[in-house]
Amino acid sequence: MKRILTATLALLVSSLLMAQTDAPAKAPAKKKPKPSASRVEIKSTAKNMAAGIQAAEAALTPAELAIAERVYVGRMPCELGASVTLTPDPKSPGYFDVQTKNLKYRMFPVETKTGAIRLEDPQAGAVWLQIANKSMLMNHKLGQRLADECMSPAQVVVAEALKKNPAPSVLEPLPSAPAAAAAAPAASAAQ
Repeated sequence: MKRILTATLALLVSSLLMAQTDAPAKAPAKKKPKPSASRVEIKSTAKNMAAGIQAAEAALTPAELAIAERVYVGRMPCELGASVTLTPDPKSPGYFDVQTKNLKYRMFPVETKTGAIRLEDPQAGAVWLQIANKSMLMNHKLGQRLADECMSPAQVVVAEALKKNPAPSVLEPLPSAPAAAAAAPAASAAQ
C-alpha cells in the first residue's frame, strides 16, 4: 500500500513540475491517507476482544448466580431513618444496583464460608451483607457503615421470631461430659 502511495505521489509531483506556467507554483495539498483495510480490521478486532474480556469478567459462576437468587430486592428501611434500595440488573443476571442517599453501587454476589449473602462493588469498596434477620451496607475503603439494621419484610418476620425464641448464645457452656455420659445410660435403659 505504501508503494502505491509513493508511486502516485511521485507521478503527481512530476506532472505538476512539467505543467508549470508563468504563475507561481502552488504546493500540493497534503491529504491524509485513508486507513488501510488491515488497520480498520485491527481496530475492530481489538474492540471485539476488549468487549469479550469485559463479558468474561462479568460472567458469574453458577454458585454466584444461586446466591443472587436469594438476595432480597426492593426498598428496605434501615435504622436512623435511612433506607437502601436493591434493584436487579435486567441486562446482567446476578448484578444489582444498590442505592442509599446519594450513593449508588453496582454489586455482584461473592461466595462466603458462613452462608451469609455478600454483594460487592470492589471499585468503590462497598459491601452489602445479608443474613436471616438483617442486612447492612458498608464501605471498607472508608471504614464506614453506611446503613445498618436494614430489613426486608421476610427479615422482619425472622427478627420477630428471634425475639420470641432467641438462639442459644455461643458463649454459653456446653453440657459437661460427665452429665452427658450419665444421661446416655439412662436414655438407653428407657428403651
